[in-house]
Amino acid sequence: MNSLVLQTDFGLVDGAVSAMQGVAKQVHPELEIFNLTHEIPQYDIWSASYRLIQTVGYWPEGTVFVSVVDPGVGSNRRSIAIETHNQQYVITPDNGSLSHLIHAGLVKRAFDIDEVNSRLPQSEESHTFHGRDIYAYNGARLASGETTIEKIGQEIAIDSLVMYDIQDPVVNQGVIHGNVDILDIRFGSLWTNISLELLREQGIDRGDYVLVKIANGDQAVYQNVLKFVRSFAEVSIGEPLVYVNSLTNLAVAINQDSFSNVYNVGYGGEWNIVIKKITKEQFSLFEIDPLEE
Repeated sequence: MNSLVLQTDFGLVDGAVSAMQGVAKQVHPELEIFNLTHEIPQYDIWSASYRLIQTVGYWPEGTVFVSVVDPGVGSNRRSIAIETHNQQYVITPDNGSLSHLIHAGLVKRAFDIDEVNSRLPQSEESHTFHGRDIYAYNGARLASGETTIEKIGQEIAIDSLVMYDIQDPVVNQGVIHGNVDILDIRFGSLWTNISLELLREQGIDRGDYVLVKIANGDQAVYQNVLKFVRSFAEVSIGEPLVYVNSLTNLAVAINQDSFSNVYNVGYGGEWNIVIKKITKEQFSLFEIDPLEE
């Protein structure tokens, strides 16, 4: 018996999530069900993809994730089950929600779920709630050991799955170019795809000052010199900073405020961030050159 973990954009204001849980309990009443989140922004497949890679690796082998952010429900988009190299499983629409897992090289096998035969009995006439009728049902069967991933569909090529274009950070003459991957929603910090390892390769470490530039496409949004700190306590309340988040990537924040709200910064492939180390002499003399693109 393995755990079933649910993620949706449904919220908890109606009975949708409870219906999914009920279907899972019908499959096996002793099945343990957990929530990753049900507060993914509506139709935001990118966020669903990111929250999976943020979470999946911390769960034991055999854990089954059901991720339902599905604006194309009822269309000809496929329903997919994948196995990771660490023997976790994800059941989700084939709409890009596996992008970060694929990009990280974590997907071992993929299967196209048979939506006709592998579905909740007596649900054949329902075409708008696959989260209940296909995903929760098959996720529960897989987690409880009632079936295997090979029995719920046909194996397909990983490179046939729908995937967002995810860019890795690049370095140009000591300047790091990356993206704002996601927001720390509750606190408004910006989580980037720039790793601590890459920062250290460029001689940037805690205690240093960095010039930070943020743009949405070609439109500059923010530019300032910030201190790279170990914790928020190292700066005053209301002061911006950069730090290493729980995924050991660079993040940008304001102590006890929302950087995203204050500066109207979003996330995704169009949101670019550039980082450049500056010397204390440059900082004290305000001799900071514009960042070269």
